[in-house]
Amino acid sequence: MKRKPLLTWMVVLVALLPAVYLAIFWKTLPPTVPTHFGADFKPDRMGSKEELWLVTAVLSVVSVGIYFLLNNLERIDPKRKGMPPSTTFNKLAFGMVVFMAALNVIIIESAKGALVIQSLLFPLLGLLLAFIGNYMNHIRPNYFAGIRLPWTLSSDENWRRTHELAGKLWFAGGIVLAAASLVLLPPVIFPVFIGILVVIVLIPVVYSYRLFKHHV
Repeated sequence: MKRKPLLTWMVVLVALLPAVYLAIFWKTLPPTVPTHFGADFKPDRMGSKEELWLVTAVLSVVSVGIYFLLNNLERIDPKRKGMPPSTTFNKLAFGMVVFMAALNVIIIESAKGALVIQSLLFPLLGLLLAFIGNYMNHIRPNYFAGIRLPWTLSSDENWRRTHELAGKLWFAGGIVLAAASLVLLPPVIFPVFIGILVVIVLIPVVYSYRLFKHHV
């Protein structure tokens, strides 16, 4: 019990690090910075650098919100009511905070004129997919995280087998994406990312439905 407040403060600290990073490098930023990028990674909208504070704040608040949501499912999720707190959700929640902080820093770096959004965004997304896949097999039925379909939510066996397959696919897909993004050119890696995402989402859904049709 004594460690939980410390972990909470660590989460808040990690979420605030991008704001500290932005403050440190504020004077080095040009007055006008890219605020949105197209699929070709070229800026398609410019804005005042003050907008970065809003982007940083939103991502930080969202990450902390996700953390507290996943760590309190037993209080708000009917399928988790009365169950003890899950260490799996705790790890996933902390991982999301770290991911959002890293994404925040990438956005700030891209505003400085660096090409990091091309070189780091998809490796980061790949690691996120692999991270989620590593824990997906341990996610128990709930209404907030995982492959939430009518037939997975109505059958614990369907949920378990679907997430066993999904975990392997997400982990492998994430590693492939991270590795591919280091060698493929930016115009190529985006469709590769979409293709991997379609595969790792669609296959578990179809598999789960087939289990449902066979009354599993």
